[in-house]
Amino acid sequence: MIFSLSFKLLIRRGKIFCKFSLNQRYRVLCRASVDILWKQLVNLADVSWHPLIDRTNAPNGLIAKPGLIYKAVTRLTPIPVRVFVERVSPGELLSVRFLALPGVENRVTYQFESTLCGTYISYSVTMRGWLSPLLWWWIRPYVDRVASSLARAAERAIA
Repeated sequence: MIFSLSFKLLIRRGKIFCKFSLNQRYRVLCRASVDILWKQLVNLADVSWHPLIDRTNAPNGLIAKPGLIYKAVTRLTPIPVRVFVERVSPGELLSVRFLALPGVENRVTYQFESTLCGTYISYSVTMRGWLSPLLWWWIRPYVDRVASSLARAAERAIA
C-alpha cells in the first residue's frame, strides 16, 4: 500500500484557497489469469464483488468503453453517482471517474500485471477537492477491500 497526501493553502487576489490531494494505491496477488480478472472487472452490470458499489444501471453484457457514463448506487447511500469511464486498455488498465459531489474529484484506476507467481492487481484511488478528507474518512474501510474482493471473486470463478 502506497499513500500520498498533499495539502496546500494558496492566496490569490486576497482570498485563501485550500487544495487537497490524496493518492492511495493497493496491490494484491491473485491466482486467476488476467483474462478472468478482466471479464470480472469490465462486466458493469455485475458488481456483486465490489464492497462499495451495490448496483449499476448498466444493462447485462455492457462492457466498459472510453466515454461511457452510467450510474451506480453505493452501499452507503441510496443516492446514485455517475461513473465516467476514462481509459480502457483491454487486459491491462481501466480508469474511471466518480462524479458524486461538487468539491470532490475521485479517480479510480485498475491495472493488471501478469507474472510467474500469478496476476498482480493494482488499484489506485486519487481524490482531489476540499471535501476529499471527509469523504476519504467515510469510504476508506470499503476502499481498503476493493482489490482483494476482486481477486477473491475471480478465484471463485475459476474454482
